Amino acid sequence: MRHFFKISCLAKPHLPKKSVLNTLSIMLLGCISLSCSNTYQSNQQSTNSSTSQTASTEIYGTDNDYAKEAIYFLLTDRFVDGDPNNNHEDQGGAFPTFDRPLVGENGETANVGYLGGDFQGVINNAQYIKDMGFTSVWLTPIFDNPDEAFSGGSPITYGGQFKDGGKTGYHGYWGVNFFQTDEHLTSPNLSFAEFTQRLDDEFELDFVLDIVANHGSPSYTMPVNQTSFGKLYDENNILVADHQNLHPNDLSADNPLHQFFNTKPDIAELSDFDENNPEVLAYFTKAYLYWLDQGADSIRIDTIRHMPHHFWKKLTDNLRAQYPDLFLFGESYKYDANFIAQHTKPENGGVSVLDFPGRKAITDVFENADSDYAQLLSYLHLTDGIYENPYELMTFYDNHDMPRMNANDNGFIDANNWLFTSRGIPIVYYGSEMNFMTGKAEHEGNRNYFGQENVELAKKHVIHQQLTKIAHVRKNNIALQKGMQINLAFNKNTAAFYRIYQKDNTNQTALVLLNKSDAEETIILDDLLNAGTWQNAQSQEVITITPEQKTLSVKVPAHGVQVLLLNRPLSNNKLLSLTKQAAK
Repeated sequence: MRHFFKISCLAKPHLPKKSVLNTLSIMLLGCISLSCSNTYQSNQQSTNSSTSQTASTEIYGTDNDYAKEAIYFLLTDRFVDGDPNNNHEDQGGAFPTFDRPLVGENGETANVGYLGGDFQGVINNAQYIKDMGFTSVWLTPIFDNPDEAFSGGSPITYGGQFKDGGKTGYHGYWGVNFFQTDEHLTSPNLSFAEFTQRLDDEFELDFVLDIVANHGSPSYTMPVNQTSFGKLYDENNILVADHQNLHPNDLSADNPLHQFFNTKPDIAELSDFDENNPEVLAYFTKAYLYWLDQGADSIRIDTIRHMPHHFWKKLTDNLRAQYPDLFLFGESYKYDANFIAQHTKPENGGVSVLDFPGRKAITDVFENADSDYAQLLSYLHLTDGIYENPYELMTFYDNHDMPRMNANDNGFIDANNWLFTSRGIPIVYYGSEMNFMTGKAEHEGNRNYFGQENVELAKKHVIHQQLTKIAHVRKNNIALQKGMQINLAFNKNTAAFYRIYQKDNTNQTALVLLNKSDAEETIILDDLLNAGTWQNAQSQEVITITPEQKTLSVKVPAHGVQVLLLNRPLSNNKLLSLTKQAAK
């Protein structure tokens, strides 16, 4: 009989209704309750009473293979220019698209034009991405965007927000043909299909396709009608929709070219697709199946909260009809877990989401040296059932739509040590491996060009070096990918927790010990020790814990992490009781 259970681990003493463990120096308290959630599963196969057992209790956070991924996210045009021949520096005529700088009062710059990054630049540095320990590459949308700068709206300035005047589609989110690759990205011998094939064959890297269904390009307020803005083309490059430079309120239901659009504004002057029009659903279903057929492995959904759940349910069902194991995650830009969790429910499409509440907690902790590790506990939601499965959320600390994390090098090192050992699937934004454009927002340098020179500099950077170490520890150990997280001690500068994976005759427990202080710290565990031969995942040092041993003392270097691994079933009855009691 399969039983479902939840474990709640608190950082401070608490009196749960069902069970109280002793208060330890590591402050572990477990309270157990029955649940119908499939987040944690326990199949009691045998009574664990000795270290010689042959069967083990099934304990894990998720059995979804996508949890093995670690994602490097880059804005393609701003990464590396690998093929100058596709830069189209003369494009746009009166509304040029290449190199449109924004200059601040202090001389700092951002840019809203194309700067040359392309598929070839990614391929040239795919080994660099793989060597850091990443398994997937997420690029901004690859679809064809307008060939001019936008003349409408309010002019964008350095540091400005929510203004599109003077901007171009360098970022890829202003699609005009969702079946066609933008000409700035491809090369004669590097189509999208060839690109994904090379990522896979040569570098063992999967590709995350960034999709949009909420909006197209800016579509109205232009002083003069521009060639491609507000238009939408199909796979045969036939015009199927045209905003005709009209305000949404002025669109006509009788005009076939207007029927793709809603008649209300949403984001800036972007065309807003009608989620209730079956032709819109059919268009995007066909488009995204087209790219999946050409090698995309998973999908990130832009602006998911701007369209209703029923649309995403239909679209995801359509895609999964042909790709049953397709993993999707959405951008629901809210710091409210209860809100973004709704996207994870099967009736709403059953997609993962970017963990925005986690992003806030992570930056609050690692931007501030005086913070407390316990501040991280609030976003995990390991046991309350808010998310369909918290272990499948996408964890990150910044991206292209928000200020980069404003931390020093040690802050990034500490954040990565947490990101690659705690629950969730980690995503790192390009340049974070060398503290690139620290703290800068979107039009202040957040999306500035990285370039080959910075790639080479990053290889020697201390953040890059430490990121590579911990990312490979996660890459090589299933407990850090899929294991249940049981929090032990979260203090000001140190944290300790287990990640436990026991399933299908694979047994691994990781004891994770973190230190964000400037000095070495000693973490002492005096309960819930499991006898056996543990190995340090980085140093390979072997630590033997005997059945009689009462304490374990581990030194963790300044801004360091220790991961101790036990590759056998757990035998500590007190620890296992957390699963046994759940079955009652």
